[in-house]
Amino acid sequence: MKKIFPVITVLIFLSLLGIIFFQILWIKGSLLSGEQKFRDHVAMATYQASVDLMSEKGNLIPLTKKGGFIFPSEGLQRDIFRPTISQRYSKDEIRQIIRKAFEKQNLENIPFEFAIGSTTLVVEEMQSDNFVKVYNDSANNKPVVVPLEPSPGSLSEGLSADEVLILIVPHVKSFVWQSMTWFIVGAIVFTIIIICAFFITVRALIKQKKLSEIKSDFINNMTHEFKTPLATISLAVDALKNEKVINDREKMNYFTGIIKEENKRMNKQVETILQAALLDKQEVQLNLKKLHAHELINSALNNINLQVEEKHGRLNVHFGAANDLLMADDVHFTNLVSNLLDNAVKYSGDNLLIKISTQNSGNTFKIKIEDNGIGMNKETLSRIFEKFYRAHTGNLHNVKGFGLGLSYVKTMVEAHKGTIKAESVVGKGTSFLLSFPLIRA
Repeated sequence: MKKIFPVITVLIFLSLLGIIFFQILWIKGSLLSGEQKFRDHVAMATYQASVDLMSEKGNLIPLTKKGGFIFPSEGLQRDIFRPTISQRYSKDEIRQIIRKAFEKQNLENIPFEFAIGSTTLVVEEMQSDNFVKVYNDSANNKPVVVPLEPSPGSLSEGLSADEVLILIVPHVKSFVWQSMTWFIVGAIVFTIIIICAFFITVRALIKQKKLSEIKSDFINNMTHEFKTPLATISLAVDALKNEKVINDREKMNYFTGIIKEENKRMNKQVETILQAALLDKQEVQLNLKKLHAHELINSALNNINLQVEEKHGRLNVHFGAANDLLMADDVHFTNLVSNLLDNAVKYSGDNLLIKISTQNSGNTFKIKIEDNGIGMNKETLSRIFEKFYRAHTGNLHNVKGFGLGLSYVKTMVEAHKGTIKAESVVGKGTSFLLSFPLIRA
């Protein structure tokens, strides 16, 4: 697992980078292709508009011959009397013709600016209102220039064109972006989904890795917890076979007492594991009754007194709560307090001091359990309520357990509709604050 995990992480990360890279290339290519396609449609619409302009109305002003006055040629006559586009159309008419050409190319509602220019004088004969402003912004706007050639079959057929239609669609790129909005949004959304899936996968792998380590620790701890009493029982049984012990009633009672105590110890460990399994299945049924919390806490204190005395420690008890009536299960409530006190003793330093205090706050009953033990760092503090998790105790090798105690405590507190918070400073100790709802009068 240690070798496979980094390989999987690197492969997924490289795949993610590759997908993002090719998504960007695809979007850029699609934008360039879309822009070119859009410009081609604009050019075709402009050409169509130029054709329509030259065929919509007559191209020549009718001439009347006067007696005695003869033009040198008919071609010269046409060159002189051919009217310009600005003479034949108004700006609104030209705009309407261009708009129809745009609609034929599926360019509805696309804004444009236009001008009619003269190739001989290099000036604009007619232009739309914002043409100059748009034309000057050459970085963003490229004009399309189409010669206004006489249409076939018209009176001006064969004449050289000296006028051009100049048309500009401002900010073409913005229209291309708009047309591809859903494609781009879809690509971004699915890329984000892939990124999220990547982080969830990595997080799950890390969690599985930690869970695997925790379970390995649990198995090691369980093996140790069962191996010690089994070895003690085996020695005691061997001792009972000795003739001197058989004939000595006092020694017989001593060794049978050891066997009984070690058997009780093993049963307690089995009960702890079974209890954890029941908590997993949420099959623990609480027998809730109206009980005084101070009595239950005193019961837990009686169970821990002997351990505190063995360590030459002190218990500082202060019941400041005037109201301690709760709906509680006497067994589980006593056990959760006992577990917290047991942890305080296990992880204690020199001059063990455990403080227990109660108080009322509104409609809640609060219990505070403090010790002056080794304390915990922030990482450990954030994980102490996880099942099977055990804090690293440095040089303390006598701390035993399965890492189920505080998980059980949190579950039982929540089952009593309460809350629990932990605070700790390394080297100074840990405090637990429990809150439970009082029975309303």
